[in-house]
Amino acid sequence: MSGLPLIQPENATGEAAALLEAAQHALGLTPNLAKAMAHSPAALRGFLDLRRALGTGTLPAAAQESIALLVAQENGCDYGLSWHTYTGTKVAGLSHHQAHRARRAKAQDPLTGAALLLTRALIRHRGTLSDTELAAARGSGLSGGQITEIVAHLALNTLTTYVGKTARVSVDWPLVRHDDTHP
Repeated sequence: MSGLPLIQPENATGEAAALLEAAQHALGLTPNLAKAMAHSPAALRGFLDLRRALGTGTLPAAAQESIALLVAQENGCDYGLSWHTYTGTKVAGLSHHQAHRARRAKAQDPLTGAALLLTRALIRHRGTLSDTELAAARGSGLSGGQITEIVAHLALNTLTTYVGKTARVSVDWPLVRHDDTHP
């Protein structure tokens, strides 16, 4: 079954055109996901705004990309895995081994490891943490602000995963498959 057609920047009009240009400027290219999101300028604007806002947060880029990798893995999203393996290794400084481990909620860095364990618990319990899980997150050194940012990163990456899968967006990054078990 085909998904949503992609809105090409040269064919976009109005706010969609301006947002696709903003995506090009912010990301250095206009990914297929943004072209699919352009069906709803509100959704594309929300994605770009939340992405920009979280980029100014306290979580390091490597932790942000690790969260994105885990969310994509848990949701079986090859688009997200491909995008975030690329940006994680080319921009955020993750090795391919670290990117692969992040997909399994594992990290050598204690902050990233704690963020991944919290993210996995949030995904698997649909946002309802036990007192023990919340205490473990706090005990691992995550601040209230970082816990809140982790929830926001989970929401951002769930949005992109769901749009990508619903629209059946073709992968425009080097392909990484969710069922690939080798680093």
